[in-house]
Amino acid sequence: MGRLYLAELSPTYRNSTAKNSGFILSSNRKRVQFSNSHIDVPKDLTKPMITISDEPDTLYKRLSVSVTGHDKAVLDSYECFAMLAAKERDISIKVHEPPRKTERFTLLKSVHIFQKHRVQHEMRTLYRCLELEHLTGSTADVYLEYTQRNLPEGDAMEVTKTKLEQLPEHIQKPTWETIPEGKEEGKS
Repeated sequence: MGRLYLAELSPTYRNSTAKNSGFILSSNRKRVQFSNSHIDVPKDLTKPMITISDEPDTLYKRLSVSVTGHDKAVLDSYECFAMLAAKERDISIKVHEPPRKTERFTLLKSVHIFQKHRVQHEMRTLYRCLELEHLTGSTADVYLEYTQRNLPEGDAMEVTKTKLEQLPEHIQKPTWETIPEGKEEGKS
């Protein structure tokens, strides 16, 4: 985009104040230049953008995310957001809703007298459990960071990871293959 001359504009537009690209233009200026140019930041080409590791990525059998809150509409909205985010990343997800927990406590209206005048307060805590299955470590980290950044105010999140690990070498071989032959003959 080049230069914009106010003389080229219609007379009604020229005399009024115009808003464009976040700038307020007054009619006493003769010309205004808008800049939509991109400034390239020099990059260090010696450092690679993607790091390659010889270490295998961790595997998770299950990632259990428990979200608690006090407003049902907010939890429903967050559940919808978390499911859409999982579907975009091709993650299998199951959602279930445990029963809500209600706490009631009774207080006196007046601190000193009138025992029969009381007020009752109630606090309802709602839960949502999101179960994600068969994830790699990098996928789990990206998904959790994205969902944690968008967690609504007043809600809490608890994450439980179930990691898949390889069996140790001493357990991999059956025990009957490790018994020496001399001991087997003595038993029969």
